[in-house]
Order: sequence, then C-alpha cells, then structure tokens
Amino acid sequence: MKTLIVYYSHEGNTDFVVKKIAEKTGADTLRLVPVKKYPEKGFAKFFWGGKSAVMAETPELEPYSVDLDSYEQIVFGFPVWASNITPPLRTFIKENPDIKEKRIAAFACQSGKGAENAFEKLKDSIGIVTLTSKLILIDPKDKPSDDNDRKIEEFCKEI
Repeated sequence: MKTLIVYYSHEGNTDFVVKKIAEKTGADTLRLVPVKKYPEKGFAKFFWGGKSAVMAETPELEPYSVDLDSYEQIVFGFPVWASNITPPLRTFIKENPDIKEKRIAAFACQSGKGAENAFEKLKDSIGIVTLTSKLILIDPKDKPSDDNDRKIEEFCKEI
C-alpha cells in the first residue's frame, strides 16, 4: 500500500519520528511549511501557537506538490498544541477534502497531554469516524527511549 506522511514539525520531534517511520515503511513524506513562521521561543511560541490551534486557523502554506491519487493511505504527524492539531494540517485538510476516502492514520508528539483530543479534532476536520492506527509519543527527539522505539515499530506494522 502506497503511503504518504503529511506532517508539520515545529521543534523537530515530529520530523524525528517521520524519518524513522519513512525509513521502516518506505513511505513518502510531505512537510507542511507555513508562509508565516510561528515563534520558536518564550511566551510568544505558546501564545500564538495555542491561539492559532484553538481558533482552528488555516495559515497559508508554502507551495507543495503531491499527487494524492497515487496514495492509498495518508499518515498525519503533528505536535499537539492546546489539545489540537496544528493549523498547517487544517490548511492541508481544507485544501484536499477528498482525503477522507483514504486510509488515515496519525501520530502525535507531545510534552504533556492532549493527543487523544487532537485525534478527535483531526477526525472531525477530515470527516471520518476512525483512524486506522494512532501513536502518541512524549518528546521523542529530546527524550529517546526503548519504549518510544517499540511504539514506533508497532505503529509501522499497523500501517
């Protein structure tokens, strides 16, 4: 099954996981990059990122090119922001409404909690009832562990 990983990475945790999954599964990747970058440090990072996520904003993305018809499965990867998916994913979903016909899986990187709520919002945004597989990791780049490696391996087998 041909798989595309569509993701947004702010601090590198999601990018770290995408590389592992793509290496193990042979999936193609599409990194979403907003035209206007989110702040990377301090209060502004949490304020603007959290506000954008809670308000379900859809920021303009750098141009991307992908033939979604050639993929049977899409895996979304994202950091959890205020128990939400990141705004760049919302933009991609809005621009590509036919993805709801695909198999959809997702993984989330978080420092605390909120991934389960984010998965619900992801499903609602796409217009689907279930995800074929899901994975939650706590700071995988900054806190590598055998448990995270095992979870990634299991996720790769499921997708």
